[in-house]
Amino acid sequence: MTQELGAVFEAEGAPVWRLRLSIRTLHPLIAAKSTIWQKNTGETQKITAAHGLEKRPSYTGSPLLIINETLAPFRKQLEDELTDSDHLVLHEIKAEGGTDYYGLPLLFSDDKTASVIFTTERLGGFVERDLRHFRWIADVLAPVVEVYKQREMAVAIADAYLGQRTGQLVLNGNIIRGDVQTLDAAIMISDIRNWTGLSKNLAAGEMINLANAYFDVIVKAVEDHGGEILKFIGDGVLAIFPVNDDVSDRNACQNALQAAHAALAAQTVIETASDLDGPKKEDGRATDVSFGIGLHFGQVLYGNVGSSARLDFTVLGRAINLAARIESLCASLERTVLISASINDRLDEPGTLITEQRLKGFDNPVAIFAPPASQTALTL
Repeated sequence: MTQELGAVFEAEGAPVWRLRLSIRTLHPLIAAKSTIWQKNTGETQKITAAHGLEKRPSYTGSPLLIINETLAPFRKQLEDELTDSDHLVLHEIKAEGGTDYYGLPLLFSDDKTASVIFTTERLGGFVERDLRHFRWIADVLAPVVEVYKQREMAVAIADAYLGQRTGQLVLNGNIIRGDVQTLDAAIMISDIRNWTGLSKNLAAGEMINLANAYFDVIVKAVEDHGGEILKFIGDGVLAIFPVNDDVSDRNACQNALQAAHAALAAQTVIETASDLDGPKKEDGRATDVSFGIGLHFGQVLYGNVGSSARLDFTVLGRAINLAARIESLCASLERTVLISASINDRLDEPGTLITEQRLKGFDNPVAIFAPPASQTALTL
């Protein structure tokens, strides 16, 4: 939209050399986004700002901050002499040839705002007629930008809390209770070993830091190998690697195993968090932090369950229960990864039978395997 608006300005001979549209976002990683169009290139540049924006010199005291706080226009005629009190961005635009800077708030229906900035390189800068046109354009832009922002916010929330696949299903209208589908998938369940014991020696903030470091490791490994995180359950994670037109059952199982070992290979991230944030033994050394992973392949019910007014998009079925039972054996069998026969049978290189055990809820003994010997990080 910014690029096309800039092209219209250029085609109509409007004195706009540079156009910037900026919005604050509701996103776990990004605080604000801007798109900048510049006449001499005809292209747009996209800029994102991480959280903590308010403390950065690039934003503190800037025209964007002033517009957001005052909800009023901001103008600076750059042909006038600038001083040290003028923000660095104004000095930079003047150095590039800008002669006038005019910013306006875009007022939304929920009291939130965005900002649009018009800059010219014309001698003498803007005239009053230009400013009237810009105010009219801002009034027209505001509801359009608000719609874009609301959509982006919905996608960001859905991705952050539900995952990309599940979030998209919800946004597409799959929100009826009992609206489920059957999936074949490799299932991964993981949790931190001895979390209860670790938490005895950790302050609340240290527990959160440690858990976040663990979740970072697991999420990256899962998503890098085509899986999706469905749940964070206390210190545990539930993820699936679905079979689809592009992914066979063998691929899904191999992907799940590769994700498990990628997570274990990155375990030093968690140990570093432990060193910094302090689960300590009496002798002052950092407490070891490890986690177990159980993998199983089976059929699951994937969709909406819950009360009439409060729903959860999740997976259900015996396959999930079996994956959880397998993961719970990691500690007693002193293994970091354990897999079921249904995973083992689909691997290019089979693993090693460790035990057959009767598990709660299952009538017959269940065969438990260690991954292939070529894989690493098998033992605690």
